[in-house]
Amino acid sequence: MDVLAPQGKLALIDDPETLDVVPLKRKAISLHWELMFTRSLFQTRDMQRQHDILERVSQLVDDQTQTTAGEHHGTINAANLRKAHALIESGRARGKIVLSSF
Repeated sequence: MDVLAPQGKLALIDDPETLDVVPLKRKAISLHWELMFTRSLFQTRDMQRQHDILERVSQLVDDQTQTTAGEHHGTINAANLRKAHALIESGRARGKIVLSSF
């Protein structure tokens, strides 16, 4: 909570075991939860938006025009896993570190 700016935003996509939201009040932090199935679960007015988002992501993947991959470290094995882990620990990693051929 210390790193959040006053009137900042905190977004979650996971389910923490516990979450004390009281510290958010002092800084007027807004809390946002995202669940990709909310629109379909509750038949929201903007259900089409989920389809549009997934179509766009699919197109970007097919076109290979946008990715979150930062570096590809080859086949998954002990040596490459150590190299990838070292990069992450260095604090210099950008994007996703990819190991392939599971």
